[in-house]
Amino acid sequence: MAETRVPKVPPPGEAVRSASPEPERGSGFSRRQFLRGSAAAGAAGAGLLPGFLKAAEAQDEPGVAGPGPVDMAFSINGEAYVATLEPRVTLLDALRNHLDLTGAKKVCDRGTCGACTVLMNGQPVYACSVLAIEAQGAEVTTVEGLGSPENMHPIQQAFVDNDGQQCGFCTPGFVVASAALLARHANPDQDTVHKELGGNLCRCGTYAGVRAAVAQVGGGTNA
Repeated sequence: MAETRVPKVPPPGEAVRSASPEPERGSGFSRRQFLRGSAAAGAAGAGLLPGFLKAAEAQDEPGVAGPGPVDMAFSINGEAYVATLEPRVTLLDALRNHLDLTGAKKVCDRGTCGACTVLMNGQPVYACSVLAIEAQGAEVTTVEGLGSPENMHPIQQAFVDNDGQQCGFCTPGFVVASAALLARHANPDQDTVHKELGGNLCRCGTYAGVRAAVAQVGGGTNA
């Protein structure tokens, strides 16, 4: 009678080892290198190696910044700024912590409240959700760039006239977003105001004052 072999079952708690050992860490051979090598072998078999190598070289060309600090240049409120920052730094942190432009407020820091709203090439964006390195080459406008206490932008004056602010943390974002709204819609109706300012939140509940401020500048009615 032939002998029947029963597979050996490891005791409880003992891990089953793979027949193929995992590559040692720190061997210097990355997964990307493996995939590239495999693709190169396939390309060589198909006679496409020259084109493949050219594409691979293009991917390795300089263009990846970091991880250490790199020099950056910005155009903010019509002025030139330079800073040396890590590529992971957000535009909001660059403005507040490195460029001394603290108008945009850091509240939720996750792109939901709108307190950090600034303009990039005229379009409202959350500064906490934009990397500083991405803002290079764009014209950035913060609430400081809209006007000064001595020469306020009409929407800034309207916020004062209609008591559109209380604690003030959300106010800079609302002012900037309202300026962008009025630049797109000279005389917006209330449905447009609600939609356009829907990305800005006010815990103090000054929405009536904000709507009145927009209506004052736009010539509409506050409903």
